[in-house]
Amino acid sequence: MGYTQVLARRMSAFSNYAVSFTIISVLSGCLTLYLFGMNTGGPAVITWGWVGVGLMTLIVGLAMAEICSAYPTSAGLYFWAHRLAPPCSAAAWAWFTGWFNVLGQVAVTAGIDFGAASFLGAYLNLEFGFVVTPGRTILLFAAILVLHGLLNTFGVRIVALLNSVSVWWHVLGVGVIVGALAFVPDHHQSTTFVFTHFVNNTGWGSGLYVVLLGLLMAQYTFTGYDASAHMTEETRDASTAGPRGIVQSIWTSWIAGFVLLLGFTYAIQSYQGAVDSPTGAPPAQILLDALGATAGKLLLLVVIGAQLFCGMASVTANSRMIYAFSRDGALPFSRVWHTVSPRTRTPVAAVWLAAMGALVLGLPYLINATAYAAVTSIAVIGLYIAYVIPTLLRLRKGEAFERGPWHLGRWSRPIGVVAVVWVVTITILFMLPQVSPVTADTFNYAPVAVLAVLGFAAAWWFASARHWFLNRDHPKTKALERHRAASPEPLDP
Repeated sequence: MGYTQVLARRMSAFSNYAVSFTIISVLSGCLTLYLFGMNTGGPAVITWGWVGVGLMTLIVGLAMAEICSAYPTSAGLYFWAHRLAPPCSAAAWAWFTGWFNVLGQVAVTAGIDFGAASFLGAYLNLEFGFVVTPGRTILLFAAILVLHGLLNTFGVRIVALLNSVSVWWHVLGVGVIVGALAFVPDHHQSTTFVFTHFVNNTGWGSGLYVVLLGLLMAQYTFTGYDASAHMTEETRDASTAGPRGIVQSIWTSWIAGFVLLLGFTYAIQSYQGAVDSPTGAPPAQILLDALGATAGKLLLLVVIGAQLFCGMASVTANSRMIYAFSRDGALPFSRVWHTVSPRTRTPVAAVWLAAMGALVLGLPYLINATAYAAVTSIAVIGLYIAYVIPTLLRLRKGEAFERGPWHLGRWSRPIGVVAVVWVVTITILFMLPQVSPVTADTFNYAPVAVLAVLGFAAAWWFASARHWFLNRDHPKTKALERHRAASPEPLDP
């Protein structure tokens, strides 16, 4: 596909799947936005929203997987867009797809590690009386990002091992938590409550609007599975392992998440008590109320461990996207970000850019109470726009698309159409205000962040990048290729 093999191809198909499964992480996404779900639709939307969003995500993932099989490269989505678009506009499609992907990747890393910081703060509060404040949460957030940066600096082998451990941690963790919540408490909510009880604490009067907003909890959880595509240059038999990793991570997370959400919702002892929990994390309060202090805190540690695994994998995938995009000169100071460590053969500079970018996105929490929901909205919008652009271009290409060994056959077109319609819907939806009245403290700044990145990318494109991006004959591209040639020698796959 025009690139020299530089990254070490050490990952198995299971390790590739494990990265995406770990980033989806039902113990992270489902639980860190559980408070949002309790206020925005309540149990009915938490339960049925998960079912519906999971199905639509599987459709989006199937469309992506078919393209991944044809183009297994760490550049992923923006490379796909370049190959699928008409030659006259291919570079522009790739440029904007890549920028949306970078935005979404950075935001999802921020969302995961910020959620982990919130749950870690809740545990420290319960165990040591740690007073949780926005400033202290940001400090925990920064410390977790540094930890994940250090882990990713040591190379792909330790990350692959931890991701494999993470799969079993999630599976066994969900089993143990749900089993405890099912059998230990004396009181459980009714099935009618779990599947039909509606709650609206948003201030909006329209029930339908609140239901649609409530889908964010599930849709945010189902993000990051493009990691299987970004890790293909480090995966053996990538043209089949990559697409299988995407699809398997979605459907296994769909099942595990449904079981987990049912376990927590049935086990709620006091709904308002969980919403108003002094820990700031309703799932932690549910565990305490249902299981007692000792067991509740032990299982809270299981949740925190899963979230830490998730954040580590997100930094991995994020850094590979930054590495690939910089390899084509698309980020400021690209020569720095696409360098590969001679010792570990990993893009160390890209790892730390991913961590620092996530920290910047989380800083508004110091002044905005709804900042976390905004970060998750940015993650969904950025990633899903990048996910669907190649699918749209693949639909336009029709039968001229050269399939890889993993494909959808005659189902390719209907699945692609449904995927495009769904992504357009959620992109509009998650830019809307989430709380009424809208004030400086509750403003959803997702549209501002998206437009800022889009404006920067557009300005750079028209001012300069349209002349050289992915243009192999341009002097700047040739200079980048000479710089890449000075990188560590390729490893034997």
